[in-house]
Amino acid sequence: MRRTRIGLFIMAAIGLTFVGCMKVGPDYKRPDFQFQVPESYLHADADRSSKTEETDRWWEAFNDPQINRLVADVLEFSPDIQKTAALVLEFQGRLVQARAGRFPALDIVGQARRNQVNVNTVIPGISAGGQLEFQEASQRITSSSYVMSVPATFELDLWGRLSRADEAARADLLRAEENRRTVSQSIVAEAISRYLKIESLERQIQLNELRIKNFHTSLNLVEKRYAAGLTGALEVRQARRSLSQAKSLQPFLYQTLGINQNGIAVICGKYPETRPPRVQPEDYYRRLAPVKPGLSSELLLRRPDIRAAEANLMALNARVGVAKAIRFPMITLTGNYGYSSGELDRLFTPGSELWELSAGILQPLFDAGQRKAGQRIAEARYIQGVSDYAKTVLNAFAEVENALLTRKQQFERREQLVKFLYEARATLKIAGLRYERGLVDYLTVLDAIQARFRAEEELILSALAIMQNRVTLHRALGGGWTDLDRATEKPIKPVHVP
Repeated sequence: MRRTRIGLFIMAAIGLTFVGCMKVGPDYKRPDFQFQVPESYLHADADRSSKTEETDRWWEAFNDPQINRLVADVLEFSPDIQKTAALVLEFQGRLVQARAGRFPALDIVGQARRNQVNVNTVIPGISAGGQLEFQEASQRITSSSYVMSVPATFELDLWGRLSRADEAARADLLRAEENRRTVSQSIVAEAISRYLKIESLERQIQLNELRIKNFHTSLNLVEKRYAAGLTGALEVRQARRSLSQAKSLQPFLYQTLGINQNGIAVICGKYPETRPPRVQPEDYYRRLAPVKPGLSSELLLRRPDIRAAEANLMALNARVGVAKAIRFPMITLTGNYGYSSGELDRLFTPGSELWELSAGILQPLFDAGQRKAGQRIAEARYIQGVSDYAKTVLNAFAEVENALLTRKQQFERREQLVKFLYEARATLKIAGLRYERGLVDYLTVLDAIQARFRAEEELILSALAIMQNRVTLHRALGGGWTDLDRATEKPIKPVHVP
């Protein structure tokens, strides 16, 4: 019978956990935007697809094995990515904590106590003379007590406070997961952009070496003409000045190259390391296939930062319900079942059984508006979250539109730069022949040399801008996060904490 009573109590408490209760506060609904989202992107190509052609491993579009290895190293060793993965574990623990409040809490209590007291008593007696007299006597009394019980507590979630807190914790976990994807995207994009910058710097170093060689040849020609009396000392000075200026640029290029190499090593979680510049092929430009961005509505589902902002909005919405439920009465059930005896060998006998069952209700009568203010704070935070969500969506659309617009303009600019370089090379060739014949001065040749190398450098920078724009476009479209999930969802090695 006694086991039946405690069993029914525990079963009833657990059953009440799963009974549908009234949830105060609003259920989440995605807010409507105050702006109109077009069906497709304004700066997309004329061939607009209804589906985004976005692969998980978008970096393979560069067709560079070193980029593929770089991304693998970043996903494996980046401290920033490892930190965000640990944050996901933290919020998983917080979800377990929030969910635990919806279940009964059971404890086991064991207690053994032994005490001793001195009892003074007065004993009447007859003296030797036959008279009545009293004598004091001291007696030591020792007693023992043993208790073994299982107390239980359970809060009836009548107003949905605990379930709303569970909703908020689940939304926080979702936000942490989406933030991890966002950070992974950003780190991978930064690493690839730095790699492309390193390649561009290596080409600029090669170009500057060619510039120095060209100015050396030009200086030798001017000095020969000066020795023959065909030109003045001013032209010699001008040639030497141009050569020195070209040489002074080389240390700066090497410095910038080293800084970017150190930066990419840190991104990969490695000690900073520099290396000599590699020789880049002359025909280096790779025309990448255009990306079909698809429908603009897909962006809301693909971008992890948008999903994170909406998850944060879900959590804020649930916390409005938590703040509202706190204003209602709180009912708590408590129970205790066990045994109590003065002798250990008789502890678990039917005569030593004890049990207790009670219910309590708590309703604040006056708190000077504290709980009501808490609800207003939660509602205000939700309104702020709506604004943050809308701004995140607008910034995402702006990033895509900017990337598409930049891609168009960069291709048009490169076409003009190719023409600029062709004309600059032809001008230099003619200016050199006319200078050797004494038909023009050296300033004309010098201006042609500088224009030619300026066109070469602008073309290198234009190619870098197009390549980095491709990285920006993939990141803006939210591509690659499914593959990033597979790469970063690895068990985190436990760290010893002293």
